[in-house]
Amino acid sequence: MRVYHLSHIDLDGYGCQFITNRYFEDKKYFNANYGKEVIEKLNSIIHLIENSEIVDNFILITDLNLTFEESRYLDLEVKRLNELDFNIKLQLLDHHKSGIDSAGKFDWYYLDNSRSATKITFDYFKTNYSDVFIDDIEKLIDSINAVDIWLENDSNFEFGKVCMRLIMDTNEINRFNFLNEHRDYKFFALNKAIEYLNIENGHILLDDNILKIKKEYLKKDIYDTLDILSSEFVSNLLIKNKDVMTIRYKDRVGLFTYSFGSISVVANRFLKKASEFDFFMDLNTKGAFSLRANGKIDVSLLAKELAGGGGHANASGGKFGDFSESYSYQKAIEFVQQKLNDIS
Repeated sequence: MRVYHLSHIDLDGYGCQFITNRYFEDKKYFNANYGKEVIEKLNSIIHLIENSEIVDNFILITDLNLTFEESRYLDLEVKRLNELDFNIKLQLLDHHKSGIDSAGKFDWYYLDNSRSATKITFDYFKTNYSDVFIDDIEKLIDSINAVDIWLENDSNFEFGKVCMRLIMDTNEINRFNFLNEHRDYKFFALNKAIEYLNIENGHILLDDNILKIKKEYLKKDIYDTLDILSSEFVSNLLIKNKDVMTIRYKDRVGLFTYSFGSISVVANRFLKKASEFDFFMDLNTKGAFSLRANGKIDVSLLAKELAGGGGHANASGGKFGDFSESYSYQKAIEFVQQKLNDIS
């Protein structure tokens, strides 16, 4: 059986996936915030199942309350696939009251607003998949539960608060471009947090060591500042994945990232490492783009041609007025490559 697990992008959402990571070997993880991103990820899951030879599948959604329309759509799609001889189990575990209409209509939609999604997921798997031992993480689960539903008098509350910041701060690896590595980084941090659970003043010690935990994951064989470590780590990921991240403009070769944000340091490091590339381009979800170069191409002219943008020879930008907000890297790179083709 293959598991498709869609969850939210906060501590509670990643906490749910931290649990299922203990149970399943064959799994594909997805994360989404609310709005358009949810339906995009649901469509991706349906597409992957429909084009797979694996018959037995488990779609699990946690810490996301679907609208009634989203729930009905998903229910119909799963029924359609099951009629095509797939065997799909569908389960949603959530705690947001806004999902009450869906919970009342669909038997796969479980809602309990007295517990966090992580706690619900923990209890669900402990009850239904008792062959796997997860009691060693129960105190971490209780800490996540305490902070997520804000139980200030709970003994685990302060530890949960530190875990919340730990997950928020492990953001050096962009999830749109490197989803698996981004999540592995979160899982590494949560595993490290467990080491502080049974120590006196563990929440304070964990807070003291957040930077150390981040650097431990990113450093590999380097001892340096977090900025250097993270840019080195990410530039190596870019080099590893450069074949599927390449864009072309005439005889020039560029690398494309989506929603990286500030790119100056990592772009400069990448262009120095990968001398076959002439420019680096990042696009955000609103259509704004940044371009960087290292003397091989005047990106201010490229920005002007693309969208009336401009700037400096090695650092420029602009905005596409016709870009439709998307949470798919593939859709974004296809859009940009078409724009480059149009001016080539």
